[in-house]
Amino acid sequence: MLKNIFGKKQRTMLHAPVSGKVVPLEEVPDPVFSEKMMGEGIAIIPTDGNIFAPFDGEIVQLPETKHAIGLMDKDGNEVLIHIGLDTVELKGEGFTPKVKTGDAVSAGQPLMELDLEYLQENAKSIVTPIVITNSANSGKEIQLTEEKEASAGVTVLLTITGK
Repeated sequence: MLKNIFGKKQRTMLHAPVSGKVVPLEEVPDPVFSEKMMGEGIAIIPTDGNIFAPFDGEIVQLPETKHAIGLMDKDGNEVLIHIGLDTVELKGEGFTPKVKTGDAVSAGQPLMELDLEYLQENAKSIVTPIVITNSANSGKEIQLTEEKEASAGVTVLLTITGK
């Protein structure tokens, strides 16, 4: 019984930050993501323009170009939500952040609104990689969903089990 109490592993469930079609990271048409240079993860092709917090945590990065959001949870898992590909070139157009760096967020809290039509017309792709940027050499196990469609805040995209 003591082993069960003290040997319990940390577990983080990362919920979909946006609704849409789930695609493997390997299918993202950008080698930085498809070859997992940024870390392990999954991607979603959004069907609406609302991005939500995938877990309780803190906003650790929100670039001036507003095309990505970096978060960290209480267990130190760092997650990057990269909205579209080559969207840094849009210089913030089409993105309306609802948070700022340093903000504490709760799972399901709105993080950003997107002008999805604008992004579809002006970005290379709207596929949105969700990557655990500190997954390499972390010793943590990451289990990806087999779901093909994601509902923001409902679908568990991946589970991170720690040491």
